[in-house]
Amino acid sequence: MVSLYYNILAGRHRLAFGLSAELWTVEAGILLNYLGWGTVMPFEVIYLHEGRGFGLGTAGVVVGIVTGLAVVGAPVAGPLIDRLGARPVAAAAGVALAVGYAGLALAHTPMQAIVAASAAGLGNGALIPSQSTLLASLAPPELRHRASAVSRVAANLGAGIGGLVGGLVATRGLHGFVLLFLANALTYLAYVGILVVAVGGDVAAERLPGGYRSVLRDRPFVALAAINVAMIAVGWGVFTWILPPFARQTVDAGTQLIGALLFANAFAVVLAQIPVAKLSEGRRRSVTMAAGAAAFMVACLLVAGTALLTPRLAAVALLAAVVVVGVGECLHTTVLMPLVADLAPESTRGRYMAVTGLSWWLGLALAPTLCAPLLGLWAPAALLGAAVVAAGAGASALALERSLPPDVRITPRP
Repeated sequence: MVSLYYNILAGRHRLAFGLSAELWTVEAGILLNYLGWGTVMPFEVIYLHEGRGFGLGTAGVVVGIVTGLAVVGAPVAGPLIDRLGARPVAAAAGVALAVGYAGLALAHTPMQAIVAASAAGLGNGALIPSQSTLLASLAPPELRHRASAVSRVAANLGAGIGGLVGGLVATRGLHGFVLLFLANALTYLAYVGILVVAVGGDVAAERLPGGYRSVLRDRPFVALAAINVAMIAVGWGVFTWILPPFARQTVDAGTQLIGALLFANAFAVVLAQIPVAKLSEGRRRSVTMAAGAAAFMVACLLVAGTALLTPRLAAVALLAAVVVVGVGECLHTTVLMPLVADLAPESTRGRYMAVTGLSWWLGLALAPTLCAPLLGLWAPAALLGAAVVAAGAGASALALERSLPPDVRITPRP
């Protein structure tokens, strides 16, 4: 009977991936959060243009504010996280996002939409670093890569399901769009409720002088943030914003194929993220990151080569490429946030996470800015250039290992 009891406990521990119930509660909130966001993300410009009658340029500006102000929100959030704790900042970010998306649902003029988008943008900038800091504080160092992996699965699963649901509801026209945006606002409020009710309060560490100056003096971390800009630009930016127009222009891909590419990428991450996290345990983090960069490079070359293929073979190659990118994403994110948490002193962890969040937004902004003009000149050039950037990021990741403290070079084995 005793052995049966311990077997049951061991089974529950394996199913929980070694993470606490509190951590799983936060992960469930992340799933809910991305479920709501996934319903509206593909339809933001369409809603503002077709539903509210804004010009395409105006709609683009409104949506751009949601991303652009995140660049401002992230560095502002860092000191607040260190001073107040991650949980209250994440809750405030969720409220700002709820207000922003509810405002977009009810906006009838461009100015109303801009004000609402500003609230959502500031919330976006604060949410990523505060949420990452909260996960790092709730997970012991040897389990941070697992907590990060589960959050990635939750985000991709939520966004994938949300996209399917959003596509069905959006067929109702304006009323469907309004319903989606209001539902997204409610999921942010539900996430805030989870943080307030189900998660214990985190206490800010003793403050150290220096602020961001001390962060920027950490050369290994600054190099890691620069590598992250390149990796995000290729693995997320190029394959989110450049791949669809490339596929339309080069192989005349229809909307169904483009939708299938997005779903295949999310599904690949859901399937691969946890196995990749477990496989990385006991292995060098620099090699894991370089493997992710190599996957991005291969995927870019696959996409560039579709210009030479028949439409059917090109579709297969595109699907293979987004799956390879999904695996590369898993490799990169398994290392990134846990390594940042290990490099950061506890008293400035919020600032470290804020700079990392800023590097995400910079990578996302650079990809369409630099690659879109190349599509008009010679479409494969955009993907070939991205492959070169990925190769450089991989080489930089391998070189980074020499400057890392010895005790953080290996992904811990629980």
